[in-house]
This record gives sequence, structure tokens and C-alpha cells, in this order.
Amino acid sequence: QVQLVESGGGLVQAGGSLRLSCAASGLTFSSYRMGWFRQAPGKERLFVGAITLSGFSTYVEDSVNGRFTISRDNAKNTVYLQMNNLKPEDTAVYYCAADSTMRADRWKTMGRNPEVWGQGTLVTVSS
Repeated sequence: QVQLVESGGGLVQAGGSLRLSCAASGLTFSSYRMGWFRQAPGKERLFVGAITLSGFSTYVEDSVNGRFTISRDNAKNTVYLQMNNLKPEDTAVYYCAADSTMRADRWKTMGRNPEVWGQGTLVTVSS
């Protein structure tokens, strides 16, 4: 079946870095735009960033621009979220998502959920 499995979350001090990975199976990975969302405790799930099919272009939320980078390896069916200079407000469950039709530059205002979600991985940033 179609599955996205995130890994790499954990506890880090403010200013530190983490790299999240999301391994996809059961789908033709190179045919899916990929993205990341996050949900802080008691808050709604929000867009973090998305990447095009080839990985040539990425789009990230303003609050993480310059700190977070999305990349993908189509040979490994994996998308990554490199997070640098982490802040306590980055604490959240991070979800990987996949969509076969929505262009990556429209994910922020998608208006619907992506077709496939991962189970999420918790990132906790201590001050």
C-alpha cells in the first residue's frame, strides 16, 4: 500500500539542526510532488514547504525561509527536510505529504489535504 514514513525527529537545543527524512513506498515517487507540514501543540497543521517532481524548485513558508531546506532523492524514494538554526517555536509534529496533481508552488494555498500523509515525527526544540 501507499506509505510515507518519517524519521529523524527528536530533541534539540535552540540553534541546533535536524534532518528529517520521509521514505515513500507503494507509489511512483518521481510522479509525486512532496512536501512538509507541521502541527504545534494545540494548533492547526500548517504548510512548511514543498518540492517539485525533479527537485529543481522548492517553496517554503516565510517563517522558515533561510533556515529550512527541502530536497529529494528520486532514486531512494525519499524527501528530506534540513532544519538549521532551530527555534523553540519550531516545536511541532512534522508530517510528510505527497500529491500527484497539485503543483508545488500552490501547496501553501492548496485548499484541500494532500493525497497521502505520513504518520508524523516529533521535533522538540528546547530554549
